[in-house]
Amino acid sequence: MAALVVAGGHIVKGHESAVTVDQIDPIADALPTGGDILSASDAAQEPATSAIPAPAAPQPPKPAAHSRAIDPDVVALPDLSDQELERVEPRAPLSDLALAGPPKPPKTKMPGDWNGTKLFQPVATAAGLIESKGYAVAVSGVDVVKADETCSDEGKSWACGVRARTAFRAFLRGRAVACTVPPDGGRDTISAECHIGNQDIGQWLVENGWARAAQGGPYVEAENKARTARKGIFGPAPKLDGLPALPAASGPAPVVQDSILPADGGTVTPPVDQPAPAQ
Repeated sequence: MAALVVAGGHIVKGHESAVTVDQIDPIADALPTGGDILSASDAAQEPATSAIPAPAAPQPPKPAAHSRAIDPDVVALPDLSDQELERVEPRAPLSDLALAGPPKPPKTKMPGDWNGTKLFQPVATAAGLIESKGYAVAVSGVDVVKADETCSDEGKSWACGVRARTAFRAFLRGRAVACTVPPDGGRDTISAECHIGNQDIGQWLVENGWARAAQGGPYVEAENKARTARKGIFGPAPKLDGLPALPAASGPAPVVQDSILPADGGTVTPPVDQPAPAQ
């Protein structure tokens, strides 16, 4: 007895003990695998669409599961009893930067903590006196030479105070002075140390002979050297012989009238031009 089987749209011829397939189409893989055998009459009555099922709707791909092998010996803690545990002190920090402490209070400036207050455009009123920015500063460690002081040299008096002030003004010209005075100035004269850069002003005044050292001050030795070298006010009067002499007066100075109007109230007579003298 022979039977016909539709497989993938092709006719399959079979015998009692064997089945021979003329051609196997890849679409045959989509047929149901129930192993049903249809006869020729059944195959004729079966609709053509029943042999090829509709393709199934595509399913979204499942996300790949990421897993990592974990060694149970690393995760699991050993079984310890309370008697075997011991508390230890924490290790010390690696540096002081790791220590969190309260912020330090701002440092209050005291007269000995700063290098001095800058005094710009200083004016020397005397050798050892400085005025600037509302300050009146007397350089400490020196005795100020007043501007009206005079010195004697071999019985001859000369204005050493003016000379010392002029030299001090030339030293301060165009330079900023730093004195150890409070940030806010006052009306009273303040005795303070002053310097220009690394130059001590009191030292400069005494060693050049433009001021005297105060008794017990730091510049006593500098004054002794200046006296020995006869510098400044300790030296001779300046020689003015090289200066040109003042021109002699040719006659009495003319008297200037207080008013151009005559005193009696009369008219003013214009001056008459005098004829030039004959040559």
